Amino acid sequence: ATAAAALGAAPAGADPQQTPEATRAKVDLLFEQAEKATELYNKAGEQVGRLRGLVDQAQDSAARGQERVNKMRGALGSLAGAQYRSGGIDPALALLLSSDPDSYLDKASVLDRVGARQSGTLRELQQAQRRLGQVRMEAAHDLTELERSRAAVSRHKRTVERKLAEARRLLDSLPSADRDSYDRASRSDRGEGSMLLGGAPASARAAAAVRAAQNAVGRPYVWGANGPSGFDCSGLTQWSYAQAGVGLPRTSQAQRYAGRQVPLSAARPGDLVAYRDDASHIGMYVGNGQVIHAPYPGASVRYDPVGMMPVSSVTRV
Repeated sequence: ATAAAALGAAPAGADPQQTPEATRAKVDLLFEQAEKATELYNKAGEQVGRLRGLVDQAQDSAARGQERVNKMRGALGSLAGAQYRSGGIDPALALLLSSDPDSYLDKASVLDRVGARQSGTLRELQQAQRRLGQVRMEAAHDLTELERSRAAVSRHKRTVERKLAEARRLLDSLPSADRDSYDRASRSDRGEGSMLLGGAPASARAAAAVRAAQNAVGRPYVWGANGPSGFDCSGLTQWSYAQAGVGLPRTSQAQRYAGRQVPLSAARPGDLVAYRDDASHIGMYVGNGQVIHAPYPGASVRYDPVGMMPVSSVTRV
């Protein structure tokens, strides 16, 4: 939520009188801020889902513990009734009146041991139930906090979407030559990896992930989506590897550590290429100096040069 608040400092809508260069710079900044917000949103959602699973497990355990306690209480109630009916008088008097004192003492000893064992078991179950209740309460509290954090990030995402829509309207108002110039600039190679070939994928699963990413080319960028009809950047790479039977984390920051990092010069098809120092954008290297990625709202999944923006790491899954 704190990070979302910091990201909320995105500038207001562009002045229609500013130069095309200034407009492009502003749109680039808005796209970058939006992508960071989306990855924060994805991370919060992933944490909420994981914690909700823990809460469900705790509630199930608590329910089972309560059922065991209830059964034990019933058994103890039956035992107490039997003890009352058979020996609910002063033990000394019962012994005096008994026709078989030895048998009475044996029964009393057994009942005492059984009662002590049952009471001990009940105490253990009650302690376990208290522990489970505490876990459930803490997990529910954490879930509330995470939902609040996710709501804050979601609110920020809506704010950035409005700014992006404003920037998009401004871009659309520019002459087509300026709009084309912006798109070319966003896809230009900065020189990093421009001579890469990449060879064959490092594994069969990498090859399968590349095929999945290639099949996704042309599908739209969609906020927080991980396929199959739309994607954000980390959603595309997660979905592509899922088609190969490999589970990746949801966010680009986590995906950069989902395997072994290799130099860009050694990149092979299927490797994940993270961009910017904070890994707020990610794509998949597919050979010949190209990546497939989901760029930004309004643009479809596409091929671009691997050096389209500063590369921070390359990860082999």
